[in-house]
Amino acid sequence: MLSKNQIKLIKSLKNKKQRHLNKMFIVEGKKSVSEFINSKYDLHKLFSINISDFNLTNTVQISESELSKISFLTNPKDHLAIFTIPIEKPVNENKLLVGLESINDPGNLGTIIRTCEWFGINDIICSVDSVDCYNPKVVQSAMGSLSRINITYLDLSNFLKSKSIIKYGTFIKGESIFENKIIVDKGILVFGNEANGISDNLRSILDVELTIPRFNSENYPESLNLSNSVGIILSEFSRKFNEKKNL
Repeated sequence: MLSKNQIKLIKSLKNKKQRHLNKMFIVEGKKSVSEFINSKYDLHKLFSINISDFNLTNTVQISESELSKISFLTNPKDHLAIFTIPIEKPVNENKLLVGLESINDPGNLGTIIRTCEWFGINDIICSVDSVDCYNPKVVQSAMGSLSRINITYLDLSNFLKSKSIIKYGTFIKGESIFENKIIVDKGILVFGNEANGISDNLRSILDVELTIPRFNSENYPESLNLSNSVGIILSEFSRKFNEKKNL
């Protein structure tokens, strides 16, 4: 059974400030909860309408009506867990990184996290004004991938200026990703804000400007969805790198 304090804590974790004050965040659904349990994240408490799904001691049996009171989902998914936000790990600069500037949409960030894991990206670097990766909508759309990807928030401009790694930026106009001949297994791919793209400040720091060429003769659509762009560019980078390895 839920206590008033537990309900108050859970509801407070919808707010970024409270998540970071309490160093906790919410995960919902059996699959995502299982992936975080099997990761290096520490489980604080699991609230479940079916505790037999998990052989854990720190589990609270609740009813469907209680779950509906605390769930952030329109259709609650049987289990809601509170996990501890870990201490940020160092960035591995010896592999390809993804940098994100001023990302606003939680669904975009969650999908990008999932896509990065698919293509073997271990580190994502976000500017400090990007959406919090522990936002419930980010956690939900990442579908467990957040438990395995290292997300770091920092001053992206200072990071890029301080590193000698090759810096790629993505733009509406630039060198076609299909014609670019540079093949790298490390460096950083930078993607900008959904509405405005990469800022002029960051643009001045980059080494290569890339674009996904349009294959129709019209000027519409004006741009691609950000998470789709990340997938296309990572796919092309992966293809070129694998071709080089197999030569």
